[in-house]
Amino acid sequence: MASDKDKRYKIKTIDGIEQKVIRKKFYEKELYRLQLELVKLQEWIKTRGLKFVVIFEGRDAAGKGGVIKRISESLNPRICRIEALGKPTEKEESQWYFQRYIDRLPSAGEMVLFDRSWYNRAGVEKVMGFCTDDEYQEFLRTCPEFENMLIRSGIILIKYWFSVSDEEQEHRFQDRLADPAKRWKLSPMDLESRSRWIEYSKAKDIMFAHTDTETSPWYVVNADIKKHARLNCMRHLLKQIPYEDLTPEPIKLPPRQPDTGYVRPPLEHQKFIPDHYGGKV
Repeated sequence: MASDKDKRYKIKTIDGIEQKVIRKKFYEKELYRLQLELVKLQEWIKTRGLKFVVIFEGRDAAGKGGVIKRISESLNPRICRIEALGKPTEKEESQWYFQRYIDRLPSAGEMVLFDRSWYNRAGVEKVMGFCTDDEYQEFLRTCPEFENMLIRSGIILIKYWFSVSDEEQEHRFQDRLADPAKRWKLSPMDLESRSRWIEYSKAKDIMFAHTDTETSPWYVVNADIKKHARLNCMRHLLKQIPYEDLTPEPIKLPPRQPDTGYVRPPLEHQKFIPDHYGGKV
């Protein structure tokens, strides 16, 4: 008979290899537990006035967005902010490369999640030829200095690289093609990346060689199994800051204001949207 611990998992063959995969019920229970801990971390960041930056990079369809969603969905959007910058404007292209990212950095008591970041220059810009070789080499030289300045200024900087196999990325691309609700996730850049797998691999390795430093290391997340990647990343993130439980005491609702005879306008004077899914019997 399997132990309780074994019941949390099932054996699944992935790419010809048997792997232990977490069951949905245990995944949801653990996800909820970690999200509650993130709420505690949020209160600690707010109370202590910390400035927390988390960078999410990796292959297309590696699951970065899914992890960011699970981290942020239980947090206060006034404290935890997501930044996913698009193509730079003509004005931004004329600025110092890091300038538009500086404006998105956190103030005291804030947490910012970068869905891709200044590392675009070391990845897509390099591979697709959107920057010159001089600009690329300058980025590799100055990026560690830039991050050291951020850290010395008091910013807590965590960097995650989501690693996905060629086979799993292809599977996710095909899934997005088949599902109209997911097709928007496939940008022209994503499609082009399929034909430049080796070039992206080389660019990532060079990037790591220059920016995986003792002060600001890269943490690699095995993302072939999405549920595992989400839980593992959240657990690791929670361990990066020693925090205490500052959960406020239970709130007692005050009594509702007594009715003093105010007569509200008839409901017929308001424009209600059609109720397609319910209504009076």
